[in-house]
Amino acid sequence: MSATMRDRFTSRSHAAARFVAQRGLLKPVVWGVTSVTVLGCEHLANVEDTYVVVANHTSHLDTPLIMGALPRRLARYLAVGAAADYFFDVWRRRGLTALFFNAFPVDRTGANARRVSARALLNRGVPLLIFPEGTRSRDGSLGAFKPGAAALASSAEVPVLPVAVIGAHAAHPRGSNWPKPGRLPVGVVFGEPLTAFPGEPVSEFSERIRSAIATLAEENSDRILGAHATSRRHI
Repeated sequence: MSATMRDRFTSRSHAAARFVAQRGLLKPVVWGVTSVTVLGCEHLANVEDTYVVVANHTSHLDTPLIMGALPRRLARYLAVGAAADYFFDVWRRRGLTALFFNAFPVDRTGANARRVSARALLNRGVPLLIFPEGTRSRDGSLGAFKPGAAALASSAEVPVLPVAVIGAHAAHPRGSNWPKPGRLPVGVVFGEPLTAFPGEPVSEFSERIRSAIATLAEENSDRILGAHATSRRHI
């Protein structure tokens, strides 16, 4: 982590406060209202400080599940791309999003200049969590990926960590205010890190990442969902 510029994204004191918020407050709540399985942790052993997590997006549970499943050394400075028009439009929501998720605004409209860019954070050594679908799925299925995450990782020459979040849509679908009762099963599956091949077009790298996430979901849904596995095609 570069010491040339310290702000909330790289500050040790801010990281310590986030650790307390994430592991002492948020994780117990999320793990308490759902039944969580984490798979593929062996793929994290050789992941270094700077990387891009890319995951499917079906629920507000996705981010806390991923951050709670990552080991502290990888989650400590992880910055999450969050929709500027939702998470940064109200000061309370903006403050909580920054505290719990080290979030930076992603402008989905293209109308506003970004005060903090994903590329600048990555160049400073800050790892990123990005949902390339751009918004939560309405039915739990995997949508098309925007190429931004693949382009960032390719240009910065850092690995992509593909992650499949399984069952979150059923547990806390879009439009609901709170997870459904009964501690429904959810899972986080980490895949092998991917890097762009020399000369590989960004569009092809992005599709390769999407395919890896789809495969992780397909191969692990039965194991994670158990009796609820009839929804295994909806990640």
